[in-house]
Amino acid sequence: MEKTINQIKAAIAAAVGLLTGLWGWLGWLAVGWIGCMALDYITGSMAAAKEGLWSSGKAREGIWHKCGMIVVVIVAAGADLLIEIVLTKLPVLALPVQYPGLVCPVVLVWYIVTELGSMSENAAIMGAPVPKWLTKLLAVSRDAVDGAGDGMLGGGGHDS
Repeated sequence: MEKTINQIKAAIAAAVGLLTGLWGWLGWLAVGWIGCMALDYITGSMAAAKEGLWSSGKAREGIWHKCGMIVVVIVAAGADLLIEIVLTKLPVLALPVQYPGLVCPVVLVWYIVTELGSMSENAAIMGAPVPKWLTKLLAVSRDAVDGAGDGMLGGGGHDS
């Protein structure tokens, strides 16, 4: 039995190592965001069902909302790619540093914090006690990420 458990652990470690080599940390950030989106959708549906407010129309709205988020992340990744291409291919804009990407990771972290906040709200609706400090921590985190994004260009914010 212990041999089987060790084989399973080794297989998981190998898979995580392989995926980390392929995706890097940004890939894991995207996987975390996708997981958060799925959990938020599930907990939102559960909270709505508990309140007797679940409807297929609202569920579809939630799916459209998540699809819009996916589009925004693709746009952010495209912006990072464009910035990288401009910085590496145009000698006039040559910088002494590499640009590993900044826009997409900040957008992903912002979405993850937002999804975590939404999940905590859903949990409260379902009757779970949610520590006030957790709610405050998530709000402060979202504001900090917003501030970092705004700082990249000197302001702007988000439209939500």
